[in-house]
This record gives sequence, structure tokens and C-alpha cells, in this order.
Amino acid sequence: MSSLSTIIGLCFALAGPALLARFGSQFFRNPESLASKILQQIALAMLFVIILGIIVFGEEQPLSSIGLHSLRWQSILWGLIFASFLVFIYSPLLMWSMTKLSFVGFEKGLAKLTPLPVWYLILAVVIGGIVEEGLYRGYAAERLSLLTGSYWIGCALSLIAFGLAHVPLWGWIPAFTTVLSGCLLTLFYLGTGDLLTAIVAHIATDCAGIIIPKVTSTK
Repeated sequence: MSSLSTIIGLCFALAGPALLARFGSQFFRNPESLASKILQQIALAMLFVIILGIIVFGEEQPLSSIGLHSLRWQSILWGLIFASFLVFIYSPLLMWSMTKLSFVGFEKGLAKLTPLPVWYLILAVVIGGIVEEGLYRGYAAERLSLLTGSYWIGCALSLIAFGLAHVPLWGWIPAFTTVLSGCLLTLFYLGTGDLLTAIVAHIATDCAGIIIPKVTSTK
């Protein structure tokens, strides 16, 4: 495995989404337009394509080195089961705790998503689930663990970057809660060794929190 390729890959994986979230809109004349947001989603997807290229051609490693295996129905099933835990047990407990502590919730971030059409939100949720799990849970956690010699350190560094990438849209406190959910997703990924399960869980959870409320509010 090429150390230089891995370092380059980590730069893309750890810094790419955060920089795109923070500065991506500044490259457009009208950053709030739907066209600019679609282009930002394409740029986010390209980060994952770049990482896949680095793995295969730079590091000369199989995609299984980041937990990507052939499609199995068990992966989808376990992902949906874990998503059910996140939606029906973890999220209500989290919202209750934030209310008790008088913390600001996700209202500010959700308000930014309100004007956007459902089809775009579905696109963003799917791309976000694939890219974030691929970059943070799959690539960054695995490669940082190899470089540091510790899964604990590698996963912790990946989770910090994961949280920072959510600050521009959601704010600091909600971004911290994404670190908590990221911890659960990381443990789930390490337990299964299957990145697809984490991707399915991530997408399903975001659908429950973003897509379903949007659809029901428009009826």
C-alpha cells in the first residue's frame, strides 16, 4: 500500500466534505439556487469517486479494504434493522435529552431545507449516506487505524472530522449529536465489517428525519 496515496486519500476524505460544506457555495453567483446545490452534490459524489480511484489505482487495494463487498440482501436487512433502532430508540432519547438541557435542535438546519423540492432532498440523502459512510466510516477510519495502530484513535479522528463537516449546515450542538450517531454507526460498521449496512442505515435514518417530514408537511 502506498503511504503517499493514503495520505492524499485521507486529505480528500477528512477535509473534502467540510471544505465543500463551508466554502462550496462561494463559487456560485447564487449559492441558494437549486442548480448550485445540485452541483455541490455532484462535487460531494466526486470525492467518493476520487477515493475509490485512490484505493484501486494508488494503494492497489481491494474495495473490501474499506468494507465494500458484493451486494447481499443481509446487508440491506441489517442496515434497516439498525436504522429502526436509530429512529425509534436513539433519536427520541436524543431529542428528549436536548430538550431537558435546553439545547438548540435541528430546527435551523431543517429550515434551510424547507424550500427545496422532495426529489432534491432524496438525492442529497442518498449521496450523503453513500459518501459520508464511504469517506468517514470506510476509508478514513480504516486507514487512520492502520497509520496509528489503533482502531480507537483512527475512529476518533474520523468522527471529529465527521462532526466538523456538519457544522456549516446544522450548527455546533446538532453537529455534536452527529458525532454521537456517528459513534453508533462506527461500532455497527466495525461489528459487521460491511460498509453497505452502514450506508443503508444512514440513508434510511435520514429519510425518516428529513424526507418523511417534508412529504407529510406538503399534504
